[in-house]
Amino acid sequence: MSTPAPSGSPAAAPEPYPFGTGQAEAPATVGGLAPVVRKIETDKRYVFLTIDDGEVRDPAAPDLIATSGARPTLFLNERYFRPAPEYFRDIQERGHSVIGDHTVNHPNLRGKPYALQHKEICDDAAAEAADFGQRPTLFRPPYGNYDDTTRRAAADCGMAALVLWTAAVNDGVVQFQAGDHLRPGDIVLMHFRKTFTADYQAFLHRATQDGLTPVPLSDFLTPRH
Repeated sequence: MSTPAPSGSPAAAPEPYPFGTGQAEAPATVGGLAPVVRKIETDKRYVFLTIDDGEVRDPAAPDLIATSGARPTLFLNERYFRPAPEYFRDIQERGHSVIGDHTVNHPNLRGKPYALQHKEICDDAAAEAADFGQRPTLFRPPYGNYDDTTRRAAADCGMAALVLWTAAVNDGVVQFQAGDHLRPGDIVLMHFRKTFTADYQAFLHRATQDGLTPVPLSDFLTPRH
């Protein structure tokens, strides 16, 4: 089922805890395979927004993200952020967003050789470290497709987890994998597209309607030491 967004954006809610402080560790890497996370286990009414790719740079997005206080995680491809890193750096700094790994070229990794997968993941992480000042620890496989080789390559590239999703926003509509509303711990997927403003507002309204507070995903998937 799906829900269209009303016009306008709700004001940012106050922080329920000091954002940027670790609330939970990522699941353990076992047998050299990075864990796969689709939903965050939490008894709080929290929801997590993620935004992928970076192909379309909507000029309204930095202000919208900054004023919303939603602190999304940006899973970016080097092929898209390298032409204009300052755009995403603005979102990173003013929107307090964490940058995540999404490969250099956005290939379907499933079934590909280890060397190709390792290069796509590690090279994207290195480019993000150079452009944004911090090497990512969270990885989203393009199209949500992966195999054990992906998990091994991600772990070898320093990723604490592969992050999937439980709901998505497309064309200004929130779409659910199950049920008809967002639930605590849901990870929501959207993209940098021409419909960015409508998609972002749809997420904010749906989260408010369902009584959920957006919080940083990285606070609940901190790397183990």
